[in-house]
Amino acid sequence: MEEILCQSCAIPMDSMGEMYGTNTDGSKSKDYCNFCFENGAFTTDCTMDVMIEIRIFNMKSSDSSMSAYEARKMFGEFFPTLKRWKTASR
Repeated sequence: MEEILCQSCAIPMDSMGEMYGTNTDGSKSKDYCNFCFENGAFTTDCTMDVMIEIRIFNMKSSDSSMSAYEARKMFGEFFPTLKRWKTASR
């Protein structure tokens, strides 16, 4: 089974839909998590680079063994493939 990732912040979303954000009609968004998307809109208006820094901060808070440098490099390569950032400028 393929892991479903938020198309804004890349966090894994559960298969039960508890982590899914909501569309304007109240239905679950299949693309975005509840931290990034609520009532059909993004919860924060930020750039991709800011979102990467947020993810690095959260990752380091959870005692990840990956360095901030390694995470920034990994996210910098991966985030442009996510739906929210494909057409957005950095």
